[in-house]
Amino acid sequence: MVRTEIWSVLRTLKEEGLAMIVIDKNLAALMKLADRHYIVEKGVTVWNGDSAALQANETLISRYLGV
Repeated sequence: MVRTEIWSVLRTLKEEGLAMIVIDKNLAALMKLADRHYIVEKGVTVWNGDSAALQANETLISRYLGV
């Protein structure tokens, strides 16, 4: 599957020390890959933090990342 290949390449790039900006709706995959997360609403950063802080904030996930 193409999506699996893309995430594999992103992990490889991270392991090589490259900086990336990744925008995706797959929060579980992003949590495993990203060092930092930013939530932007109408051009303004409304939150930023690491994966643990994001995962612990259910209200934030529900408000900005839920469907």
